[in-house]
Amino acid sequence: MRLLASLLLSTSLMIPVTVSAQPPAPAEARTPLAELGKDDPYLWMEEIEGTKALDWAKAQNARSLPVLQGDPRYAPLHDQALAILNAKDRIPGVSFAGDGTLRNFWQDADHVRGVWRRTALDSYRTATPAWETLIDLDALSKAQGANWVWKGVDCLPPDDRYCLVSLSNGGKDAVVVREFDTQTKSFVAGGFELPEGKHRLDWIDKDTLIVATEWAPGEVTTSGYPYIVKLLKRGQPLSTATEVFRGARDDGGYGVSPILLRDPDGKVLGIVAHRPLDTFRSEHYLITDKGAAKLPLPPKATIQAFASGRIIFLLEQDWPEHGLKTGDLVEYNLDPLTLDAHADLAGGPRAGARPALVLRPGPRQSVEQVTSTRNTLVVGLLDNVTGAVLAYDFGPKGWTGRKLDLPANATLALGSASQRDDRLFVTATGYLTPSTLWLADAKASKPETLKTSPARFDASTHVVEQFAATSKDGTKIPYFVVRPKGLKYDGANPTVLYAYGGFQVSMTPAYSGTMGKLWLERGGTYVVANIRGGGEFGPAWHEAGLKANRQKVYDDFFAVSQDLIDRKITSPRRLGIMGGSNGGLLMGVALTQRPELYNAIVVQVPLFDMIRYSQIGAGSSWMGEYGDPQVPSERKVIETYSPYQNLKAGRKYPEVFIETSTKDDRVHPAHARKAAARLEALGYPVLYYENVDGGHAAAANLAETAKRQALEYVYLSRKLMD
Repeated sequence: MRLLASLLLSTSLMIPVTVSAQPPAPAEARTPLAELGKDDPYLWMEEIEGTKALDWAKAQNARSLPVLQGDPRYAPLHDQALAILNAKDRIPGVSFAGDGTLRNFWQDADHVRGVWRRTALDSYRTATPAWETLIDLDALSKAQGANWVWKGVDCLPPDDRYCLVSLSNGGKDAVVVREFDTQTKSFVAGGFELPEGKHRLDWIDKDTLIVATEWAPGEVTTSGYPYIVKLLKRGQPLSTATEVFRGARDDGGYGVSPILLRDPDGKVLGIVAHRPLDTFRSEHYLITDKGAAKLPLPPKATIQAFASGRIIFLLEQDWPEHGLKTGDLVEYNLDPLTLDAHADLAGGPRAGARPALVLRPGPRQSVEQVTSTRNTLVVGLLDNVTGAVLAYDFGPKGWTGRKLDLPANATLALGSASQRDDRLFVTATGYLTPSTLWLADAKASKPETLKTSPARFDASTHVVEQFAATSKDGTKIPYFVVRPKGLKYDGANPTVLYAYGGFQVSMTPAYSGTMGKLWLERGGTYVVANIRGGGEFGPAWHEAGLKANRQKVYDDFFAVSQDLIDRKITSPRRLGIMGGSNGGLLMGVALTQRPELYNAIVVQVPLFDMIRYSQIGAGSSWMGEYGDPQVPSERKVIETYSPYQNLKAGRKYPEVFIETSTKDDRVHPAHARKAAARLEALGYPVLYYENVDGGHAAAANLAETAKRQALEYVYLSRKLMD
């Protein structure tokens, strides 16, 4: 294979590449942004930390919190949640490091903000591993007078000694980045450092980073993400970094990101610039000393891994000229891509580069995760919302796969994969089965059980069943019911229904100690719906709920709700629903379209004002999912379901509980604020809680998470159990 390292490390040869934005489709006249929602009396709530908005939020907290925290159930529920979240016998999730250790980030009552630490595998196998602290975030926050929230690390292979540590102020997506030496256990004096921003970065070598960031004020997309990529040398001011790729300010999605193609020893073989055009369409460019060659990938394709010298990507659209279909896992050999890029940069890679099929899922299957060990490609597959793990080797006959011997009828999640050998971590879980961490070897047949989480609630009283509801258009919508064994089919069972329905996110069975303790153990029933918009059955299941088809997602949810009622598992008096982010939008639609079905609605960090969503937070990056409110035909669809605009007086809305975070710089707290304010103005009772920290997760630490969960289950108990 021809190496590209010389091209990547010689910045004097790098030629910056600028690509123009895609021309819009032939056009309806676009409505000026200033016209959208201009008569909204609550526009002032969009100033995320404005004095008036924060005073309003504090007043809402002062009104709502005493109601929920004053309930005699709050204190025991809070204490139970906190004990589970802080339990020292939780499974510490670990990742392989190139120095042969395992690394873990951990929070508990003694480490509220958390500690980054490491141990040896043999020690990890024991009940009491010997941990060595690398960074104590509580001590660091105290020393620096900051409220640091851990956002992860990017370490330089192959030994992973030097790491770029990302820290957030209060939980925002925007982070500061500082270089850390794991050998000296200290931040590197004069090392790499980036100011607060939504960075996309990676190491090229010890003295070179490739970074996409806001290099100058305003150099971000309309959704607030970077679109300019530069090489940054050690000791070099940000202002003199060398530009190598540039998207456009009106690009959609989450900004341009560099993808480094490395061999298992950490050597860089290629750099790809991933340029999103909207939420789901993108372009990929191979960066060379001559500029950038556009890779021959279709717009709806996502790079998943780099294995055996091949770029592995998932197709989210049919590719008929190559006989490939939506949902296929496909590969490109880097060699002909590289050679063609040198031969004909302007035309891009030529005939030598052809895609080849790795895996075609069945009609009720989908590729959920992809990773690679030193010699093996590993695929996490969903089969009717049940997990399987496949290991693939590349040889003279192409890719050959085998199924790893892991638990059946469980959700299987791929964890860290080693580049030193062919081991990887896999977690198995289910609604009533505590999580188990396995150490699998992709070349061996029998995985090793490393850790099993203790049970956090009495699961012997409940069973799990899978049913299907029929949606309005006849589509069968599967859902899981976790119910008491002795449930009486009389409609009197307190039931919580959860769903998400967007962005190709799959809702798979998972063990939740707090949900089990705070809800199931007290006699509740818990339901999860696999509605369209998710990824449970591949990209087509997601595509079925996009833009003009959005109502199908909501019809699916209502069908599951009605099916629960028809089966007399529950009734509108005892049925509550819960969802966050895009799922919070779902809750708002349920409130405005079918309020008669529910007696409780928990609306978590929601989207709500879909006419102005593209103007606040990172909203414009999601127009591939919902559509563009500036386009009249698309706005017409959005107006039919946007909860904020569809709130009306004189309806029998249940009293809702709305939660958000001031530090949520992704969705933006204005959605929740305006929803609560309009409900109150229309004369409806509403409970509202805004956490001043926490980001889009609505909690910056485990103590805040316990508080939020206790508030939710007190509310649900009051509405559904009383």
